[in-house]
Amino acid sequence: MKEIRNLISLIAISGNILFILWVLYNGINEDFAGTMFERISYIGLMGLLATNAILLIGNRKNQKL
Repeated sequence: MKEIRNLISLIAISGNILFILWVLYNGINEDFAGTMFERISYIGLMGLLATNAILLIGNRKNQKL
C-alpha cells in the first residue's frame, strides 16, 4: 500500500509541475496578455499547484525519516 501511495504522490507532483510549466509557456507565448481577472486566476491556480507540490514533497521527506 505504501508503494502505491508513493507512486500516486510522484504522479501528482509531476503533474503539478508539468501544468505549471505549461501555463508559463503559454503565458510567455501570449506575452501574458489577458484581462486582470484571467491573470489573477492564473496566478492563484499556479500558487495552489505549487503549494500542493511543495506539501507533497515535504510529506515524502517526512515519511522517509
